[in-house]
Amino acid sequence: MKVFIDGKFYDEAKAKISVFDHGLLYGDGVFEGIRAYNGRVFRLKEHIDRLFCSAKALLLDIPMSHEALMKATVETCRRNKVTEGYIRLVVTRGVGTLGLNPFRCPKGSVIIIAGKIQLYPPALYKKGMEIVTVATTRNLHNALNPAIKSLNYLNNILAKIEALNAGMEEAIMLNADGYVAECTGDNIFIIKGDRLFTPPLYAGALYGITRGVAIDLAREKGFTVEETNLTRYDLYNADECFLTGTGAEVIPVVKIDGRTIGSGKPGASTKDLIKRYHALTNSTGEPI
Repeated sequence: MKVFIDGKFYDEAKAKISVFDHGLLYGDGVFEGIRAYNGRVFRLKEHIDRLFCSAKALLLDIPMSHEALMKATVETCRRNKVTEGYIRLVVTRGVGTLGLNPFRCPKGSVIIIAGKIQLYPPALYKKGMEIVTVATTRNLHNALNPAIKSLNYLNNILAKIEALNAGMEEAIMLNADGYVAECTGDNIFIIKGDRLFTPPLYAGALYGITRGVAIDLAREKGFTVEETNLTRYDLYNADECFLTGTGAEVIPVVKIDGRTIGSGKPGASTKDLIKRYHALTNSTGEPI
């Protein structure tokens, strides 16, 4: 594997960063997870846009332009002969002192890895997954805004640990007001009749790229999409439920906190959405 670090490509064994990098010391940095399908990088511009938004919120200067990052991402795929896979794009604060002061880091670092990912067992995409609500509360907007896709993912990891300890692959996180925010790595949707519901961004949901695609595809099918506060009661009584994320793509949910959702099997609308999502990912994107 060839890894891009600050303008150069390194063999995997030699791809290293300094122990004084604030991305390592403090989780001070941002990242994007991006997918490649059928020789194209899906929604690359949107991912880079979101990366710059996250960096702006942290006053983190990305030492490459938007165009240069897009080219470097595609080139990393080419170097690794990745036509179907997963790309991790990371921007750290860079090397600094042992203190917190980010302004003592003279230059940020850019790292791009192109490889594979398998977030959930393949069988779950056919039979649907069971998830559970956990006690770990989603970050507050005035603490660490969930819209920032930062390298500090401990909030999500703590919730993930709770899910795994409960024997589940994924967990629902509530916000401080008790409303559904999102899952540990995915956005969540429910279907009720001809309406599609998902938590609003202000509830603590990530500005998901796949979330936006799912909303567009649902509207194309005639669904009324509502971004509104949801409680666990709303989830339990949904006709269908599914999760979205770059790594997860679109995956059905058939049971939440022991409550069967709908028929207990992936719903027709969810399966149709998955089919149309895959058709879109295999036909659009930045050519590699």
